[in-house]
Amino acid sequence: MLFNKPVADIIRQRKSIRTYIDKPIEAEKQEALKNFLSANTTGPFGTKSRFTFLTATDQDKEALKGLITYGMIKNPSAFIIGVVENAPHHLEDFGYLMEKNILMATGLGLGTCWLGGTFNSSGFSRKIARQDNEIIPAVASVGYAVPRLSPIDSLIRISAGADKRKAWSALFFQGDKPLSTLEAGGYAPPLEMIRLAPSASNFQPWRIIKAANADTYHFYMKRTLAVKQIMTVKSDLQIVDIGIAMCHFGLTAEENGLKGVWQITDPHFKGIADKLTYITTWVGNGQ
Repeated sequence: MLFNKPVADIIRQRKSIRTYIDKPIEAEKQEALKNFLSANTTGPFGTKSRFTFLTATDQDKEALKGLITYGMIKNPSAFIIGVVENAPHHLEDFGYLMEKNILMATGLGLGTCWLGGTFNSSGFSRKIARQDNEIIPAVASVGYAVPRLSPIDSLIRISAGADKRKAWSALFFQGDKPLSTLEAGGYAPPLEMIRLAPSASNFQPWRIIKAANADTYHFYMKRTLAVKQIMTVKSDLQIVDIGIAMCHFGLTAEENGLKGVWQITDPHFKGIADKLTYITTWVGNGQ
């Protein structure tokens, strides 16, 4: 296993943590996470990323003040910062790799929260020595979660619908009809892990269409334009979200012995696909 427990267990365990206790992260956990970050550099489409783990300082917190979400983040012990080359499919690759980092941190017993925004001119940018051809689509706060959510944190989760997920019938299809778990077969668990994935404003933009008579799954994005995103986020977080979905699907498939590859082979489906944006395809080898 890539982590210290099944990835499906980690995905189910993980939730966004906005309030942390004032407790430093142990040296051995920091070292394990740093080693993981240093090896986690290439996404499914081959784009290179670099990640670093930094103990939180007042200056780092200052870099977040332009984000609406920052007012909801209290006492993080550290941050995971990442840069990605500005190349085709770089945001999908970044989402895939950063989510792997977050799952690793979760497996170590740490809480995390995705923080999307524009950090290219921030202190984070300087600390990771961002180059001109690199961008920082998001960072992640890290620390130990408070034992019990405050009333404000609970209200935030409720208002964001953080614990709500769309039904299978709204996300997964074969042709224009909803895909059943029976039709998905061994791929039902990887698809369920997509359904549980985090996404910006919980929009859950992924839509998956299974090819007939094959373990081939076409990944699409259902674009949602939100005033809050347009005004506050310059990185295209919905594409990052597709990378998160790919991460959950690919890691779960691998752990379950389902081999396959990511390809860009648009099937040019009609019907429901006409209202979606094609991103990529998982081609299973039938094992």
